[in-house]
Amino acid sequence: MIDIRPFATLGGADHGWLKARHHFSFAGYHDPARMHWGRLRVWNDDEIAPGKGFDPHPHRDMEIITYVREGAITHKDSMGNEGRTEAGDVQIMSAGTGVVHGEWNLEPEVTKIFQIWIIPDRLGAAPHWGAKRFPKAAARDAGFEVLASGRAQDAGTGALPINVDGAVMAATLPAGQAVTLDLAPGRAAYLVPARGAVTVNGAALGARDGAAIREERRVEIAAAEDAEVVLVEVADA
Repeated sequence: MIDIRPFATLGGADHGWLKARHHFSFAGYHDPARMHWGRLRVWNDDEIAPGKGFDPHPHRDMEIITYVREGAITHKDSMGNEGRTEAGDVQIMSAGTGVVHGEWNLEPEVTKIFQIWIIPDRLGAAPHWGAKRFPKAAARDAGFEVLASGRAQDAGTGALPINVDGAVMAATLPAGQAVTLDLAPGRAAYLVPARGAVTVNGAALGARDGAAIREERRVEIAAAEDAEVVLVEVADA
């Protein structure tokens, strides 16, 4: 089963400084058919104006992953972490027992991000933050790069640790190239092209469309044009 969710059908809000589109129910957007996908709870497509951002606010018991599509995001939190994550790279915040953080676009241009929330397997874990570069040039021949993971199979790979049996991956695909994903029974995936166009087992996706995938043992993602894709794989529960 592959459910294609065109960008034009997503929920959203325009706050002036923030233009947001929601793949799943979030804030003022509610669609009972789009509450979550397995343990994936939120996938927001945000555009943040220069000099603006999310002032300090609390989170707990959620795995929050930010993939920067354009520009950069600057992070600061109550654990003492500070960092700037650039386009193509990823940061994670495992909120655990609780953390206060803020994120701002301190760049001269609009910053565009995917913000992804995954429900943790275990509540009350110690919070932590980290960031990772996505080596796009090398990734052109390497298939999916695992950026963040709590899966046992990814231990020791350098992926950022998250408190869930799941993974956040990305791939840069030149036109005509394909990459495959084996999806075990009881697992679900959600894929969004950050740019470019792809097919997923033959179904066409444009930039920022979503593909909700389950009950497909092998998934082939083929680039119809140069593309950069982000994928989350989680337990389907």
